[in-house]
Amino acid sequence: MSNSLRLSIGQFSDKGRKQQNQDFHGVLVPEEPQLTLKGAALAIADGISSSPVSQIASAAAVKTFLDDYFCTSDAWTVKTAAARVIQASNSWLCSQTRRSEYRYERDRGYVCTFSALVLKSTTAHLFHAGDSRIYRARGNGLEQLTKDHRLWVSQEESYLSRALGIEDHLELDYEALPLAVGDTFLLATDGVYEHVDATFILYAIQEHRDDLDRAAEAIVHQAFEQGSPDNLSLQIVRVDALPRPEESALSLQVDNLPLPPPLEAGAELDGYRIVREIHATSRSHVYLAVDNDSGERVILKTPSIDLGEDPAYLERFMMEEWIARRLNSPHVLQAVQSARPKSCLYTLSEYIEGQTLAQWLIDNPAPDLEKVRDIIEQIARGLRAFHRLEMLHQDLKPDNLMIDNSGTVKIIDFGSTRVAGIDETLLGQDQPAILGTALYTAPEYFLGEPASPRSDLYSLAVITYQMLSGRFPYGPQVARARTRAAQRRLQYDPVLDDEREIPAWIDATLKKALNPDPLKRYDELSEFIHDLRKPGQAFLSRNRPPLIERNPVQFWQGVSALLAAVIVYLVMRLN
Repeated sequence: MSNSLRLSIGQFSDKGRKQQNQDFHGVLVPEEPQLTLKGAALAIADGISSSPVSQIASAAAVKTFLDDYFCTSDAWTVKTAAARVIQASNSWLCSQTRRSEYRYERDRGYVCTFSALVLKSTTAHLFHAGDSRIYRARGNGLEQLTKDHRLWVSQEESYLSRALGIEDHLELDYEALPLAVGDTFLLATDGVYEHVDATFILYAIQEHRDDLDRAAEAIVHQAFEQGSPDNLSLQIVRVDALPRPEESALSLQVDNLPLPPPLEAGAELDGYRIVREIHATSRSHVYLAVDNDSGERVILKTPSIDLGEDPAYLERFMMEEWIARRLNSPHVLQAVQSARPKSCLYTLSEYIEGQTLAQWLIDNPAPDLEKVRDIIEQIARGLRAFHRLEMLHQDLKPDNLMIDNSGTVKIIDFGSTRVAGIDETLLGQDQPAILGTALYTAPEYFLGEPASPRSDLYSLAVITYQMLSGRFPYGPQVARARTRAAQRRLQYDPVLDDEREIPAWIDATLKKALNPDPLKRYDELSEFIHDLRKPGQAFLSRNRPPLIERNPVQFWQGVSALLAAVIVYLVMRLN
């Protein structure tokens, strides 16, 4: 296997027997590191013959996809990034039709079919709406991978049931398939695939294997010779090499940079002067340093020399800075950008003058409810910055939360953070379960189940519970509950305390957020935060007094009305 994905690509398009070519196609294969982070993308669109403007729709759909997909966050999965771009294109096309003279004739508006293929790491990601097609040639077979979205009214008449620009809500087909060296994919419009058989397609690809542009042209010309009356467009992409399993987005940096030398107070490194060592563990060393040019104080973190021969550890170490650069929130530790190149492996982040939440709790063992709410709300804002980028912090605890001198809370330490867009490049490899501190870790981690934003919510709820009570909701039992049955037997210890003024609905809120079953927790962080401020509707409904106690007059009026209705019914039956 090579260091990165290598592809051979061929394309050809012709207007055929029509006056205008309403098809459009494109491909973008970026340079590293974006090829590893985002993959290579191909797209094809086919305008509908009833529309005089669908060629504009086709061109816009393909160009927008290839431009905007590579502008989305590196942390997003291919599915999230591509789907959002395609949905945005669909909304734009619909709005163009509504503003045009064709607003009452959708079949004459800005409508096109659309198929896209993203090849990232060792996976092919397919996106599809309409009746253009994606095929895979493997060995001596040609397999259709997409389903035509066409509704047949009769043997002669049909119409598109799904395409870009038809409806505001687009139902988009998506599929992910593992790649193998030699796999060949074809993206074709109906003008091609309806008039060329699989035998000729496979022959042309083999005959022109060193020039796939000529293969695409030969197949299109064959379709024309066979009487195709439509526009003809075809893309071919062959996988020539796949990245090594151990290859990742940070491999190049780790491979090219050496470990830093031992650092002491007064030492210089790339224009930074070490002031003092702040913290040291078996995994890293953390220093306070000063930028000699700007005078700015920063945190300089170096990897452990003992683990310097472990590339997986070094990549995880450098990943912390990669993550920090992509997060933009006042409640998340910020990376420091340096204009000077690095001579060795280390990370830079802002220096926060303050204390950890763990130390703050020692100094403030019984904070009032309003102060707890303020701190938890700030942490939740930081967590939302992670979740918007499909990241999970996975190690939320008081030691990983800083409160600066102005009272701002910041999430720090991204060593256990999981990034969905990076994880999908590791498909087929053993991914170690990265757990946080047991007392704060969501129960699903101990079952080996997939994590979700509800897992971070659980950790946040544990911190809330601890701040209000000084205890933990299940004690040390969570880490020992390694089966579903054991987790169902966990007994929640109410947060209510005779010595503290904690409303009963706060306890109900925490009990829900701390449910061992993630599906029974809150769906969103915002719901949890809301219920910390006000009693939730579920609590009010469950604890509402019966009507006879709240409004006896209304109760007896209702009973009287019911009895009167019964009497009228009986009298009518007797007559």
